Amino acid sequence: MPQQQQQGQDQDQNLADRIMERLGVSPDVVHRHLRSEAGFEVSCLFLTSIADQKLVDETIIRPILHAARMPAADSASFEPFSWLTATIFHGQMKEKDGLEACIGAILDGHCLIILPGKQQALAMDVCKREQRSVEEPATESTIRGPREGFVEDLIRNLSLVRKRVKSDKLVFESMVIGSETKTMVCLAYMRGIAATELVDEFRRRLQAIDTDSILESAYIEEWIQDKTLTPFPQLIATERPDAIAAKLLEGQVAVITDGTPIALAGPTTFFQSFAAPEDYYQRADVATLLRWLRMAAFLLAIFVPALYISIVSFHPELLPPLLLANLAAQREGVPFPAFIEATLMMVTFEVLREAGLRMPRIAGQTISIVGALVLGQAAVEAGIVSAAMVIVVSITAISNFVSPTYSFGIAQRIVQFFFMTLAGVLGLFGLMCGVFFLMIHLASLRSFGVRYFAPFAPVILSDWKDTFVRAPRKMLKRRPKLFQPEKSGR
Repeated sequence: MPQQQQQGQDQDQNLADRIMERLGVSPDVVHRHLRSEAGFEVSCLFLTSIADQKLVDETIIRPILHAARMPAADSASFEPFSWLTATIFHGQMKEKDGLEACIGAILDGHCLIILPGKQQALAMDVCKREQRSVEEPATESTIRGPREGFVEDLIRNLSLVRKRVKSDKLVFESMVIGSETKTMVCLAYMRGIAATELVDEFRRRLQAIDTDSILESAYIEEWIQDKTLTPFPQLIATERPDAIAAKLLEGQVAVITDGTPIALAGPTTFFQSFAAPEDYYQRADVATLLRWLRMAAFLLAIFVPALYISIVSFHPELLPPLLLANLAAQREGVPFPAFIEATLMMVTFEVLREAGLRMPRIAGQTISIVGALVLGQAAVEAGIVSAAMVIVVSITAISNFVSPTYSFGIAQRIVQFFFMTLAGVLGLFGLMCGVFFLMIHLASLRSFGVRYFAPFAPVILSDWKDTFVRAPRKMLKRRPKLFQPEKSGR
């Protein structure tokens, strides 16, 4: 064997050995030495856990083994890459140079073919893409509108957005985040519509993420949000591709993460949390009524327990005499003050809600409903709480479920406990202090430079048509000014 060919095989063996040393002795690592009928030798490496072994056998290994014609290896015109490209009928082949690039490719579901006498390799995408089918989102049900939801595969999610926005202005910028997980993340926006400064800010914050793992979009949300110490979401999290498409067309920016069905969109405001995608599939008057109901439910959720505590404990004179007498009779045998009574019932309901989510789906709903009824009735009969408190907790719990955004519903629950504490200590005065503090906090928040309480602070009159009300579509000819889109007309 010529000395040059022997050195080439040594280099080939060294690169393959180094890759095997880095991957360890995992049972899914396959390293095969292939020798074609013409005498040409290569090394083939792939992971059976993420690669389609049947595809590897049919499109890579078999063509190499049965390749009978090739120029002489010592011929000046012989190019191994060209020969392999002509031999292997595979659409996605890339050249990888160096150890790190080769390891990254094999961990990404590629099959590596290491050439003799080369420190490069050909990488072919043979990833076994196991994914669930597109289904209706579990947390965002709809009556009228598309019932397709994102899945855990990034490419499928991008196709669901492309399906709705067939425009060359739709841009997807991919980047890899996480030194260990190497998660693929896509930045989506409409070129010529989304503000350039907004896109640059999203890109800068994503590229500034320094972590070893991104397992879900919530990781990214915490890294790129403006403020951490707040219960209110500063990005919209949704499973619905139609919602992401609508946000992109308004001049917002989306972040789609591989491995999760939850996509992020921003900037967002406080009042956008009351708008659901279904509002734009209904008539304007129906959508406006539903939006008012959501706002009323928010006020009920955060104020009803606090008002009950403050009035019963500090200001009973505000109640009509007959109602006051009924409440006094109900609370005659209750050993706890109203604040402790309300806190005990609210915490109990939260525990039941969490148990219903974590229990098996068959038993979860039954346990949460029966548990609430049985415990509430038993608590009233035992004299631990009053019947009026059960009504207050029920109204509050139902109102918490009205929010179309799950993360905003959690913020409601945190705020209501905050108001309950202030009402239990200072009565109506504490409740008013809490209202002022909440307004100041909301007005001070920003979401990627956009005021969280816009379009009311600051006042943007033209955007009021899609805030408290959903104006008819003929009146929504311009995009919201608060996002500062480059193209304002629709």
